Amino acid sequence: MPAPTTPPVAARRAALDALTREPFDVLVVGGGITGAGVARDAAMRGLRTALVEKEDFASGTSSRSSRLVHGGVRYLEHGDLRLVFEASNERRVLRRLAPHLVRPLAFTWPVYAGARIARWKLAAGLTLYDLLATFRNVARHERLSAAGVLRREPRLLSRDLRGGARYWDALTDDARLTLATVRSAIASGATVVNHARVTALLREGSRAAGAQVVDELDGGEVRVRARVVVNATGPWSDETERLAGATTTSAVHGSKGVHLLVPRARVGNEAALTLLTPQDGRVFFVLPAGDFAVIGTTDSFEPVSPDEVRASSGDVAYLIAAANHFFPSAQLTQDDVITAWAGLRPLVASDASAGDPGAVSREHAVTERVPGLVRITGGKLTTYRVMARDGVDAVQRSLGVRVTRSPTADLPLAGGGLADPLKVIGAATTLIGDAAVAARLVHAHGDQWREVWAIAEREPALRERIEPTRPYVMAELRWAVDRELGFTLADLLVRRIPMAFETQDHGRAAARRVAPFVAQWLGWDSDRRAREVERYDADVERLFGIE
Repeated sequence: MPAPTTPPVAARRAALDALTREPFDVLVVGGGITGAGVARDAAMRGLRTALVEKEDFASGTSSRSSRLVHGGVRYLEHGDLRLVFEASNERRVLRRLAPHLVRPLAFTWPVYAGARIARWKLAAGLTLYDLLATFRNVARHERLSAAGVLRREPRLLSRDLRGGARYWDALTDDARLTLATVRSAIASGATVVNHARVTALLREGSRAAGAQVVDELDGGEVRVRARVVVNATGPWSDETERLAGATTTSAVHGSKGVHLLVPRARVGNEAALTLLTPQDGRVFFVLPAGDFAVIGTTDSFEPVSPDEVRASSGDVAYLIAAANHFFPSAQLTQDDVITAWAGLRPLVASDASAGDPGAVSREHAVTERVPGLVRITGGKLTTYRVMARDGVDAVQRSLGVRVTRSPTADLPLAGGGLADPLKVIGAATTLIGDAAVAARLVHAHGDQWREVWAIAEREPALRERIEPTRPYVMAELRWAVDRELGFTLADLLVRRIPMAFETQDHGRAAARRVAPFVAQWLGWDSDRRAREVERYDADVERLFGIE
């Protein structure tokens, strides 16, 4: 792999300088999955595009999801047929654009005596689910007897089990899907900067005309001129709108979703399950994640800042009780929780259903209450490309130009050029000599896995695993610094690789091991290195501390 032509810190400074030159057609504020999608779509349509993110890409809700790309079978209960149809189509599109990151996943849905959703109702719903996917999912659902359910999930509660069904959705790495979209936007010509906080939105008369941006890493301010600004800040979007002097009422209702990561051997799930909590009958999942199981999610309206949202001991107890009910031998306690994380879903505000987050539609809305300030609210990870398309359509209308077709379904995302990732993993294992590392590199980097491994071949010290029990090698961190805009230890150990999610200390020991390498790559002196380690500790406490 050729070395980067510009060192990462110099490249970031060049991007900041580029923000101050001629006006952009569109400035996207927010580097979550929606903002990343807007930047990619706008750049691919030929608009001069910039994106700024106050922290890191996917540092908010977009790295704290259920890690699913799914049609939303539970939305059928609320009659959201259009959303399910749209999400089912997007699931198929994303599997084509990023087959390394969006992979098929089979779900078992057991039905027990007295369940809120009976067997006949589940069968009818899954038939409709297949129909809305135009029968082009991985496979059609199949009905299961009680014995058939237990053959697939032998440690599942057998008492009062009446049967169930098996159906298909897809899993993903939410942070890396966002990052692949960001990198694709850059490849299409967008100017992108993370750790760049918008402190004010500029106005020309009544119209939004750009932003004042502070460099959160090295200080300094820049003014970015843009003909249209897109507010893609999710749960922060009311706050962002107020930066333009807007006095509108709240358009976002944040619903907190909590997930737990526990050792999979303790739970004993063979694959993915869709279950109904014994406490209140809400849908929750138990999902496979390598050596771990993900349990989630909750769905509650709480008056909490998006910057401070985290799991509470009550959230943890609720999910543990639900999991223990269906897997009696697990006997999980809070001490078994490796990680608990929470995110705020930016739902479109709806007074009529404010008491029940589960009843609020996951549809999105695109508005322009302030001229020149396009706002995207609501939606879900699976439909981010549609949200971006609708947002860029609104941008073109605001610019007074003809609305052109979105091309984002036509070209793969960064790394998405693999026809069959499973076959490639075999070749990677032969080269690398470590099956777990090979699978990780292919699934995370797709057709760029060889370039990542080439770093390890050039520098043998970077062949080493960061932590012996996890399949992440030092070369991935070098790649993340050089090619993936990773500038802090949390960028690297929370979002580029999920070390913080998968270790009891949330990557604190790993941060200290890798800090000398990262300091060399980014030019930190000893004082800066010490501050960055302290900053990492504060970041993971904020993200993963349990209230």
